[in-house]
Amino acid sequence: MDYKIVTDGSCDLPPELCREKEVDVVPFYVSFDSEHYMREIVDMPIRKFYEQMVADPTTFPKSSMPSVQDYVDVFMPIVNAGKAVICICITTKFSGSYQSAMNAKEMVLESCPDARITVMDSTVDTVLQGIFVLEAVRMYEAKLPYEKVVGQLEAIKGTGRIFFTVGNIDYLKHGGRIGKLAGLAGSVLGIKPLITLKEGEIFPSGVSRSRRKSLEKVYELLWQYLQEVNAVSGEYSICVGYGYDIEEAEAFRKGAVDFLNAKGYHITDAELEKYQIGATISVHTGPYPLGFGVLRKSMLS
Repeated sequence: MDYKIVTDGSCDLPPELCREKEVDVVPFYVSFDSEHYMREIVDMPIRKFYEQMVADPTTFPKSSMPSVQDYVDVFMPIVNAGKAVICICITTKFSGSYQSAMNAKEMVLESCPDARITVMDSTVDTVLQGIFVLEAVRMYEAKLPYEKVVGQLEAIKGTGRIFFTVGNIDYLKHGGRIGKLAGLAGSVLGIKPLITLKEGEIFPSGVSRSRRKSLEKVYELLWQYLQEVNAVSGEYSICVGYGYDIEEAEAFRKGAVDFLNAKGYHITDAELEKYQIGATISVHTGPYPLGFGVLRKSMLS
């Protein structure tokens, strides 16, 4: 049975790439005044969002998950076309997007009881969710059957990691995420926290006094993980996730290529993509998140 891949706006894949790969994205909402919410990308381009963030650092934007109806509106045309759905959602530890999708699935099944819809808690988010979605696309393009793709996605999602730092901890504090990072709440002003996401949760991985040192430590966190899992070159998808500063991101990406190759993990410029972190996550990280998403690739047989 033919199927289509759906994800929520946390995936942070470029819209043109989603169109090329025929991935349907259900956007999150973002607001700067807690009253007027706009759809990320659709109504509020990411660059404009960051520019507003940087221009007014005293205002902390908020995000809101897609509604049940938002998902129904995406699922129904797919089901009516006789296709199945694989819907990949942000970790349930961060958002109720998964539950919205599950409720939408039940609504669709009421009118189309033969519909096949799998809603998946990816346990990941942002650019890591993006490369997870691209793994689903890669399997689809390899013509793997629906059940095989679902099984493979479940098998690899636990290998996903994000290693990153932020410009400061103000947004983490304001967004309520600081409680998840034991020890940072009472830290001195100006520290640069190192953060790891695994199994759907964020964990502290150290602090640094400068941006340069924090970025060097992010390189080391990635390398430690690749050693931990005995990764060989080409076995894992790795990408860079960045916020407002694209020039810093490109320098970081090129530095990562050199760093990994020097360690014996061979990776080319073309293999290490960079994607801009969207509003869904940057409301918590601020405008200067920078780091890696890493995920073991699926098997195509």
